[in-house]
Amino acid sequence: MKGASRYFAETYFEARDRFLEACRLRGVDVASWRNPHPGPQGQPLYTDAARIGPADARSVLVVQSGTHGVEGYAGSAIQLRWLSEGGDPPQGVAVVLVHALNPYGFAWTRRYNEDNVDLNRSFLDHSKGDYPPNPGYEELARWIIPDEWTPHSRKAAEEAFDAYAAKHGERAFMLALKMGQYDHPKGAYYGGRKETWSGATVRAIATQFLDRAERAALIDIHTGLGPFGYGDCLTTFSDVSKQGRRAIEWYGKVTCTKSESSSYSSSGCTIIEGYTNAAPHLDWTPIGLEFGTWEPKDMRDAVRADGWLHAHGLPDHPQAKRIKAALRNAFYPGDPVWRSMVIERGEEIVARGLVGLASAPKD
Repeated sequence: MKGASRYFAETYFEARDRFLEACRLRGVDVASWRNPHPGPQGQPLYTDAARIGPADARSVLVVQSGTHGVEGYAGSAIQLRWLSEGGDPPQGVAVVLVHALNPYGFAWTRRYNEDNVDLNRSFLDHSKGDYPPNPGYEELARWIIPDEWTPHSRKAAEEAFDAYAAKHGERAFMLALKMGQYDHPKGAYYGGRKETWSGATVRAIATQFLDRAERAALIDIHTGLGPFGYGDCLTTFSDVSKQGRRAIEWYGKVTCTKSESSSYSSSGCTIIEGYTNAAPHLDWTPIGLEFGTWEPKDMRDAVRADGWLHAHGLPDHPQAKRIKAALRNAFYPGDPVWRSMVIERGEEIVARGLVGLASAPKD
């Protein structure tokens, strides 16, 4: 798509300003929630949400960006494109755009939030204190986030990873690394042991924008996994569930992240559970939309390096700028072809979600 790059920002603050301006030009009110932590120069950080369509719509499509902080650029661009060019939702359907659910990670170039929590592993009932174990992570923890980030330590880690995969299988290694863990607060993919600020914000969004609806769909936009520039549709619902069958009917191929054959992994504590638990009265059709970037090992190293930097409190380390630049590139390539593919696929999936909601039974 010619000119797609114009929808992409270079910082969280630019992305937010452009989102707010597009809402102003559309005459759309914006609700904002301020994060308790500041940005890199002390600036306030916000999650913003805007509704387009009737307040009493029975069907609502939620399009969300920035669950994983630095991944927010792609979702923000898709939201800006829809606001600027997308027209109005079908009759009886409203669209809620949630911009930068994790503004801290977006502004500070992190996947994780202000507490080092991976939001897509955090949506469980913390009152029970019953956290799923991850013995594979326990075995590999000292290699995933090492004490040092040197060629020697990285080589030793790769040898440990290869040995684990050879013994337990490649999928077991992937689950050990990415399923989520709840015992290492400074580790990778940490799900936290209390509700996050963003989790409370999801509940507030559901109360404000979804309380009068009967049906809802979620498109939560991510980057990092899968084929370069292509948006894979993902869900935690199986293809035999009504939610999974409906997602396939609307979007075509949809991968269940809990499937044994899936190259993705899911703890069952994702943002999908966050929304479905926040508004359990709704008939949900939720998906994640994941745009691939680079090779899995490169992505893994970028996340691990950033984890090492923050686990050891080294924001001014000589490697810090390089590590941050690598993490940003891992989840936000500057390639104009990638950006065009993101906009085209994002438009397609949002349109399909709207058609699906508009055609849902009205009983």
